[in-house]
Amino acid sequence: MCNKKLLSCLVPLLACSVLTGCMTVGPDYKIPENATVNQPDAAKPFAAAETGTYVQEPLPEHWWKLYDDPVLTSLIEKALVANTDLRVAAANLARARAVLEEVEMGTVPTVDVEVAPKFGRNSAAADGLPERYPDRWSHDSGINISYQLDLFGKIARGIEAASADTEAAQAAYDLARITIAADTAKAYADACSSAYRVKIAEHSADLQKQFLDTTTQLTVAGRGTAMDISRASAQHEALRAAIPPLKAQQKLALYRLAVLTGELPNTLVDTVGQCSKPPQLSQPIPVGDGATLLRRRPDIRQAERQMAAASAQIGVATADLYPSINLGLSGGMTSRFSSFGDNNTFRWGIGPLITWTLPNTGTARSRIKQAEAEHQAAFARFDATVLNALRETESALTTYARELDRNAALKAARDQSALANDQARRLYRHGRIDFLSTLDSERTLAADESAYAASTAKLVDDQISVFLALGGGWEQNVQPAESDKQ
Repeated sequence: MCNKKLLSCLVPLLACSVLTGCMTVGPDYKIPENATVNQPDAAKPFAAAETGTYVQEPLPEHWWKLYDDPVLTSLIEKALVANTDLRVAAANLARARAVLEEVEMGTVPTVDVEVAPKFGRNSAAADGLPERYPDRWSHDSGINISYQLDLFGKIARGIEAASADTEAAQAAYDLARITIAADTAKAYADACSSAYRVKIAEHSADLQKQFLDTTTQLTVAGRGTAMDISRASAQHEALRAAIPPLKAQQKLALYRLAVLTGELPNTLVDTVGQCSKPPQLSQPIPVGDGATLLRRRPDIRQAERQMAAASAQIGVATADLYPSINLGLSGGMTSRFSSFGDNNTFRWGIGPLITWTLPNTGTARSRIKQAEAEHQAAFARFDATVLNALRETESALTTYARELDRNAALKAARDQSALANDQARRLYRHGRIDFLSTLDSERTLAADESAYAASTAKLVDDQISVFLALGGGWEQNVQPAESDKQ
């Protein structure tokens, strides 16, 4: 019969475990009160969000649709499915989920089944007999069930840590999405902007060629010298020399774009390569405020979840100071084959297995100190991530706003240079100004055209940097378990 005293001891232990542990050691997680994210100023509207350039409205989930460019939208959607970096992030997330499943199995009893038939002979001398035993078949079969009582919350804290790690991996996956969306948009914009700058450079070279032809005609007519032709020709060649690097830049952007979308480098040259105008926004950029930024950016969420996991690991380490108790139940049969199934062959047993390292707890306490130090480091990384997110956003907003001012000034300079150059050409034909003045106006116009085109290209890049800093684009994502793991 079952030992009633033994059961009277085991039942309270089992009941205590079922009620999620008699005592969960270690700190209960919460974001520290002195964290940067809790400072009131962190949630205020952005200081650099100037009216007219930006609006205090929520950032849309798919910010790239603000460009109203179907090609850009299709490229980003393709990249969010086929990009290799995103597939790596999806695999890391799947691994974190598998680790969580493994840790959660600690709450499930372990069942071992064994069947061990054997043919041979036991030692008669071990039993004090002079004659040997005969050779014979025997068997030993049974089932063992063990269950770890989580009296001090070690398993619970382990599950808490693994859950936080899984959520951090999800945040890393979301961070990969917004980075890939921004990189794809930048590659597309670079390709289109480079083609646009090629057109501007070719136009400047064509204008200089016209000036060279005019200079040649005037020299033949006796109003110039061979030096004038050489100078005009040199400037024409210098303008032509600026075109090949821009064409190379366009190709490199197309190669980068193809790889981002999971294609071979040359795949998009004949399709997207026809783009000749950078994408443009038709409205001010919606930026929201600091509070929405802190909730939205995946890197902040990732750092916070890593801090939560580090906090839970303190409890895991602390639990090693206390006993570990496993409740075991076993049963089976041991006999000769000839008596298989007889009543006297059955066996069973129940009881706890208690392990506790005493009095040496130095190792456990060292691990607690390590876990506490890691939590402090995770807290510092969390603060640094929040500060960096706010800095990146304010910097991106400022850079874009000032580039808008610069672009407007460059456009005004380009327009005035074009007007001055047109006047200089007409005056030069009629002999009212000299060659060098006209050559200088040609050089100034070419430089202003190039600077304005470069600034227009930079504007798009700065816009995308703003969207990247704001951290949008990961919301309502397709679960990687269903799409990106293929």
